[in-house]
Amino acid sequence: MKLDSKKYFVAQWACFTLLPILALAQSRDLAANLDACKAGRSTCDSSLLTSSETAALATMLHARNVANCRNGLDSCDRSKLSKPEAIALAVSDHKKNVSACAGGLHNCDPSKLTPSEARDSFLADHDRNITDCKDGVGACDHSKLSVPEAGSVATARRQLNVSDCKEGVGICDHSELTPPEAELVVTAEHRRNAQNCESGWSQCDRSLLTPPEMARTINAEQQRNLAACKDGKETCDYAKLSPAESKTLADAEHKRNYVACLKGYGYCDPSRLTAEETSSLPASAH
Repeated sequence: MKLDSKKYFVAQWACFTLLPILALAQSRDLAANLDACKAGRSTCDSSLLTSSETAALATMLHARNVANCRNGLDSCDRSKLSKPEAIALAVSDHKKNVSACAGGLHNCDPSKLTPSEARDSFLADHDRNITDCKDGVGACDHSKLSVPEAGSVATARRQLNVSDCKEGVGICDHSELTPPEAELVVTAEHRRNAQNCESGWSQCDRSLLTPPEMARTINAEQQRNLAACKDGKETCDYAKLSPAESKTLADAEHKRNYVACLKGYGYCDPSRLTAEETSSLPASAH
């Protein structure tokens, strides 16, 4: 009897010890199953869901299907939409198609437009073609232009060519310029070259500069070099400094070195100090 009693208590102890572990494992399995159901994975076992979980899952999946339909995804199941949802989707799809047609997008379906919408879409496409032809971009179709529109496009293209030539951008065709336009372009090109030289830019042809422009360019170069030397930049060319500029820089550097030694902050070279400056330093700086 004592042996049987001992076995009974051992069995009871094992049962009470394992119960929490088993419960935790089961809880984790149920949570994993719920996640699988929410994600729509094939491992979902709907029989393991509680009634509240089943209801919440159905609501979530329905909302996801509505969103998929609104976003035009292949996973949309229109048969699961309610009547109001189906109507709202049809309205949304129609608006998207009207917008796509007005914007000339490839997903436009003209067959779904009303006569008024089709007319607006045609006018938008026509205006877009005129703009493309004037700007020389996009899919310009000259065959769709009326005689007045073609004349307007030709004028716009000529003006754009003049602008491109003057600004040095785009595709400039000098052969299309009138004599007065060509003269304006030459003046603009000369001014742009002078500005490039004065600013130190690479698109500079010094051979085209007038004496005053060359003088301004040389002065600008000297000022840039002086600024680089003052800032201690590697682009500084000390050989190009005038005697006065060299002295000004040397005086400024001497002052900076003295202040650094005096305050104990920054690079200090005591050997460059005068005897008077050395004697004025704090004792700790000697």
